Amino acid sequence: MTVTEKIIEHIRHLPEPVQVEVLDFVEYLKNKAESEDRSDWSAFSLSEALRDMESEAYSYSEKDLKEVFA
Repeated sequence: MTVTEKIIEHIRHLPEPVQVEVLDFVEYLKNKAESEDRSDWSAFSLSEALRDMESEAYSYSEKDLKEVFA
């Protein structure tokens, strides 16, 4: 018996309100896994976009970053 079949068998014996809770939890886990996949890809994309930039000369100084109010 596969894990999926075992889960289904257990769920069949639960009352419907508890089955709804199980469904909510499964959807939460699915969304969590998908967002982790996206965040891993985002981190990879950002690291690739910034690759080798640490060796570039800066175009701006700290003075350029300060706001001046007149």
